[in-house]
Amino acid sequence: MFSGLVEGMAPIVAVEERPPGKRFTIDLPEHAERIAIGESIALNGCCLTVIECRDGRVAFDAGAETLRRTNLGDQVVGDRVNYERSLRLGDRLGGHLVTGHIDTVGVVARRIDEGDWSTFWFTVESRWIRQMASKGSIAVDGVSLTLVDVESDRFSVALIPHTLDVTTLGGRREGDRVNIETDLLAKYVEQQLAFARSDAP
Repeated sequence: MFSGLVEGMAPIVAVEERPPGKRFTIDLPEHAERIAIGESIALNGCCLTVIECRDGRVAFDAGAETLRRTNLGDQVVGDRVNYERSLRLGDRLGGHLVTGHIDTVGVVARRIDEGDWSTFWFTVESRWIRQMASKGSIAVDGVSLTLVDVESDRFSVALIPHTLDVTTLGGRREGDRVNIETDLLAKYVEQQLAFARSDAP
């Protein structure tokens, strides 16, 4: 489980084809000594398992389903990814509950810069809009954000200068693909409503 409070950005130093998946290695010297094999770390919001950690570099395997459902398959050596280590019981939850299970990939439809601030519009398949509401929570590339406007096939968020500086969102441009995870509670609400409708006479 994660909070969506990204700890930083890490450069990808190697991408290896491991059919049907890929192995990604990132440079993370500031945390490498405290990372254990088998623990979970979110890259661009996608929960992955550490399979190797040495010399300040951390490696992860991403399977075919992960590559299909996320933007990790788009990443190449030199790209930077957001990273967040998993929460421990008792940690402060400053963002919202994020599972690291990406629902879909959205596209940056519009970026509006106003000084050091930015408003982003993202398009997604309409089925995911049912799990969004204005002032609700959303994770974009693993970053916990507050929804501003929600329309039939797109939504907007307002990004403060700090978020633009310390996450990959600051470098996102129109047409870029981003990982989307809707709010966990919204998923359960939608499913219960669907069950209620199906049981109605």
